[in-house]
Amino acid sequence: MPEQALYLKWRPTTFEDVVGQEHITRTLRNALKSQRVRHAYLFSGPRGTGKTTSARLLAKALNCLNPDPDVRPCNECATCVAVNEGRFLDLIEIDAATHTGVDDVRDLRDKIAFAPGEGRYKVYIIDEVHRFTGNAFDALLKTLEEPPDHAVFVLATTEIDKVPATIKSRCLQFEFRRFTVTEVADRLEKIITAEGLRAERAALEIIARQGTGSMRDSISLLDQIVTDPEAVITATLVQRVLGTASLAAVKELVTAIIHTDAAHGLRVIHSAVDGGTDPRQFGQQVVEHLRNVLLTQTAGAELVEASGEDRALYTEQAAQINRPVLVRAIRIFNEAVNNYKGGWQPQLSLELALIDSVRGEVVEEAPVQVARKSVSTTAPAAESVEPEPAPTPPGTPPAIPAAVINEQWDQVLQAMGKINRTSPEVMRYFRVQRVDGNTVYVCTDNQVYFDRIYPYPEKKKIVEQALSMMFRVRLHVQVVKVSDMNNLSDETTSVNIKDDPLLATGRELGAEIRPVNKS
Repeated sequence: MPEQALYLKWRPTTFEDVVGQEHITRTLRNALKSQRVRHAYLFSGPRGTGKTTSARLLAKALNCLNPDPDVRPCNECATCVAVNEGRFLDLIEIDAATHTGVDDVRDLRDKIAFAPGEGRYKVYIIDEVHRFTGNAFDALLKTLEEPPDHAVFVLATTEIDKVPATIKSRCLQFEFRRFTVTEVADRLEKIITAEGLRAERAALEIIARQGTGSMRDSISLLDQIVTDPEAVITATLVQRVLGTASLAAVKELVTAIIHTDAAHGLRVIHSAVDGGTDPRQFGQQVVEHLRNVLLTQTAGAELVEASGEDRALYTEQAAQINRPVLVRAIRIFNEAVNNYKGGWQPQLSLELALIDSVRGEVVEEAPVQVARKSVSTTAPAAESVEPEPAPTPPGTPPAIPAAVINEQWDQVLQAMGKINRTSPEVMRYFRVQRVDGNTVYVCTDNQVYFDRIYPYPEKKKIVEQALSMMFRVRLHVQVVKVSDMNNLSDETTSVNIKDDPLLATGRELGAEIRPVNKS
């Protein structure tokens, strides 16, 4: 007789065994204790999160013969044993994927009137209920509205949005959530110990990540890896069996993206793929890593579920890459993963994603120059991630005259649009009032638009990047209101006078020049 699969062998048999869904198991147990069981439940959530398992536990508890509600299901009485062995006649499981028609539901409705044969309740578990046709839902609706007292329905679905509102309104809804990496790894560790196997914690965490929050998928992956009961399950073994890249390769590729080093990034991809890494898996790992960097940059490293060492790395990398480049890289690699179809050059999608990520800004800044340069040339892109220049003091000759920038403001707006599509709509209400050295004073007299830019440094960075793309000079942007420009010192005002030949001539002839307050 073949050995039972691990995910079946270790399926929870009591509510205490269910991990990560305490908000649901607590409610169900309280309903059993107080004898306030509803006639219809709707369980929704991703695959492998315990929907069908919880439905079976509820069916078993409803028919358990143990007089103490606190210990139901007891797994000792005749009813519990029959359910565990799959021979309890009053537990009817229907796969909606194969029983989609209205005739199937009518057959169910005809049989539901008969009293239970063994237990107190007839429990109908309808899996993937969203696969029902419209007519089948209509036929089910009447039964859900007025079911017999001995019938309980549990509907399960992975796509709650496809279930009609009329069905939802007649059910008590529970949403199952994905499991965290820690919860899955802890469960795998428990299984490993009980099975007499040995595994590194790092290996179990890799399996948990590959399971993407599904306990069943993660246990199935573990079952796939356990080939020799005497061997230790190591991270290297897991990576080789699952086709995942080593964490070092992922970190190295992300570092290449940050430093816009396409040549080194290509070498990392080729080395990983030649070593047996599946390109799709590698791309998923890169997206996950970049996402963690984005979360760290935006909300802090504590939001990321990772070790202290990895959090330190995310924090370091978040400080080295600006947000537009990071977001662009995530989108490009995510697209490459979603559109991956293999082919005779399986790593090509990753290579193109890398090139687009590290050279995206260069292509937008100087397409002609990029066409003539080799792939390894990344100097212009490197400029886009350098630290911003320190603002220069008032009175410094302008790096770019304000009049020149204003003349080309429409082109500057177009450059902003390549970085962020919404920026030009706001920044078209701004103009450059003055330039001191590398400091550009961008002004508006509209308080609403000023408030949409001034408090947000990342929006100011978009303007700085667009100006640098246009004029090939690193500039520092100050966002101010037009009315505040009138409070500038004489030293500062003199810079504008130098820029304007007419005002400079007037000052030389002894004229007193003062700013005019138009308010």
